[in-house]
Amino acid sequence: MTATGLTLDQMAWRLAQELEPDWVVNVGIGMPLAVVPFVDPAKDIIFHSENGIIGMGPELEGTGVVDNDLLSAGKRPVSLIPGGSFVHHADSFALARGGRLDAAILGAYQVASNGDLANWKLPGARTGSIGGAMDIAIGARRVLAIMTHKTRDGEPKLVERLTYPPTALGVVTKVFTDLGVIAIREGRFILEEVAPGVEVGEVSAATGAELCTEKTCIMSLPR
Repeated sequence: MTATGLTLDQMAWRLAQELEPDWVVNVGIGMPLAVVPFVDPAKDIIFHSENGIIGMGPELEGTGVVDNDLLSAGKRPVSLIPGGSFVHHADSFALARGGRLDAAILGAYQVASNGDLANWKLPGARTGSIGGAMDIAIGARRVLAIMTHKTRDGEPKLVERLTYPPTALGVVTKVFTDLGVIAIREGRFILEEVAPGVEVGEVSAATGAELCTEKTCIMSLPR
């Protein structure tokens, strides 16, 4: 834990606990990849990468030889679990669009209280491509967003309505931030857990929308 909340590894650990045995889970680029190493192998979860990996393992560390056929959607070297496979891009998206994803773990620039997701382009930015995120977000049964609670400028990333270009509407089910765990139900942010050392009022002040605190609990994190 840092002075302002959870580290990325702690956020990733907490999200990993949300995943159920035998799920098929898409993992987005960036922060979502940090979740994979914290998932208990006994859960037998199959991780999907949109560029055509079914059965993706954790990222590879070190400076060894990189297999250019074994990269995540973010072009980073990853491992392959026993029985994992490569598939055509069209088949990869058939899995996503066909409703076969139990969950998708995605990063986010903004999440609105009605579940709208923005994660592909910042306002005014010249770069950014929506890619396959919209298909994955719409096709997954659950969308679990992992993100910092505020921007580098201190602006809330959990908002009443999106001000960034949207990726998909009404799709996010739960958000995991450095300050806590926030569910989205009936068009509201529901604060389910608060990070150790963080006050409920701090989470509310960092959120750009109404925050329900009726079911608040405190995380118990591994040391």
